Amino acid sequence: MKISTKGRYALRMMVDIAEHQKDGYVTLKDVAQHQDISKKYLEQIALHLSQAGMLRAVRGYQGGYMLAKPASEYTVNAVLQVVEGSMVPVTCLEQSPNTCERCNLCKTLPVWEGLNRLITNYLSSITLEDIIEGRIPMPKD
Repeated sequence: MKISTKGRYALRMMVDIAEHQKDGYVTLKDVAQHQDISKKYLEQIALHLSQAGMLRAVRGYQGGYMLAKPASEYTVNAVLQVVEGSMVPVTCLEQSPNTCERCNLCKTLPVWEGLNRLITNYLSSITLEDIIEGRIPMPKD
């Protein structure tokens, strides 16, 4: 599994909006400047996040974006799933129940299921608020 630029930028954008929305709606121009990301690219990402109900948008003068819910209610996993889609490490885990013809015979399937659980649990344990406050849990060795 590899997080794309779109996923990394979406997370940075959501954190930036969460940090600055106390002053009102945050423009993509401001986010682009703060994060050194193309405004055009942010527009594409913002569309996905708005359609998923994570961002509220207002057009026009003093318009921009704001989180639809408090930062404490958005997990890294939820943000990444909106822009990345499936986060599973192997394709055979994309459907539940598993439809792979070999799933009952596959001795390595538990490895991928365990990895998927670790990734999901870790990314679901971190909220935007945690990132802002610097409270990022480190996984245990």
